[in-house]
Amino acid sequence: MEDQPVPTRRECGTLAAHYLLVERDPTIRDRLRELEEATAQRMALGTADVPARKITIEMVVHIIYNRDSENISDAQIESQIDVLNRDFRGKNPNTKNVPKPWKGLVADAKFEFALASKDPEGNPTNGITRTRTDRKSFSVNDDIKFTARGGRDTWGTDYLNCWVGTLGGGLLGYAQFPGGPDETNGVVILNTAFGTTGTAAPPFNGGQTTTHEVGHSFNLRHIWADDPGCGIDDGCTDTPVQATPNFGCPTFPHVSCNNGPNGDMFMNFMDYVDDPCMSMFTPQQVARMLATLEGPLSTLGQS
Repeated sequence: MEDQPVPTRRECGTLAAHYLLVERDPTIRDRLRELEEATAQRMALGTADVPARKITIEMVVHIIYNRDSENISDAQIESQIDVLNRDFRGKNPNTKNVPKPWKGLVADAKFEFALASKDPEGNPTNGITRTRTDRKSFSVNDDIKFTARGGRDTWGTDYLNCWVGTLGGGLLGYAQFPGGPDETNGVVILNTAFGTTGTAAPPFNGGQTTTHEVGHSFNLRHIWADDPGCGIDDGCTDTPVQATPNFGCPTFPHVSCNNGPNGDMFMNFMDYVDDPCMSMFTPQQVARMLATLEGPLSTLGQS
C-alpha cells in the first residue's frame, strides 16, 4: 500500500461526525441545548469563577496501526501530552506572536493532561493501547472506536479517549461534541498530525490538531461557527465574528465581517491555520470548557 499523502491544509471532521450521530439519535440535540443553558450561566460569571485549582484530565491513547510505521512511539505520544499541557495553560511559545490587542485574552484553563496510570479494571498501565488492524484507513463513521470494526473499544468516560490512526479524505482529526454516546466519546487524530516528533509531519507537527479536537470535545465551536458568512458566532463574546476559516499563516490584521481594525482572531486554536500559527484560547472559551467538565463530562476532570 502506498503511503497516505500528508494533508497540506487543515480539515476537521467534527461537524460531519456530529451530523452522523444526530441522524442516529436526534435526542443529542436536546442534550446540547441543556448544556448551552448551563454554559450561558457559567459564562455570565466571567473570569471571577474560574477555579484556582488545576484540573487533571487522564488520557488513554489508542494507537491503531496497519503497518509498523503507523505504530508510533511512546516518545511521540508523550510529546503530544506536553503540547496539550502548554496549550491549555496558555504557555504555547507562539503566544509571543499574539497581536497586541489580544495579548490580554490569552487564557489559562488550568487543565493538565496525563496518561492514565490505571486501566478500567484498576491494573497499572502506561495509558497507551496498541491494536494492529486490517483496516488501511478510517473515516468519521467511528469505526476506529470499536474493536469489532477494526479499531479499539473505549476505556469509558473516566478517561479522555484519544484514537490515533490513519485517516482518509485529507482528515487531520475529529471529535465528538458533548451529549453523544459514551462509547464514542473522545477525539480521533491522524497519526502524522499527532505530537511533535516521530511520524508527525509539517505543517501539522506542532501538536495543535489534538488541541483543536480536544477543544471540540469540551464544546468549543470553530471560531467562524461553520457559517459561510457573518450570521452566527461561536458562542464566545471575546472572539470576533469571522466569515470563513483561515488557512496557512495569515498576516495580521485579516479583516472579515466588518470586524476591523483587528480582524479575525486567526491564531485561535479553533481556527484552521497551520500549527506554528495557532497559540491561544480566550477566557470565554475556557468558560465553555469548564461548563462541559462540570456537566456532561463531569467524570473526566479531577481537581
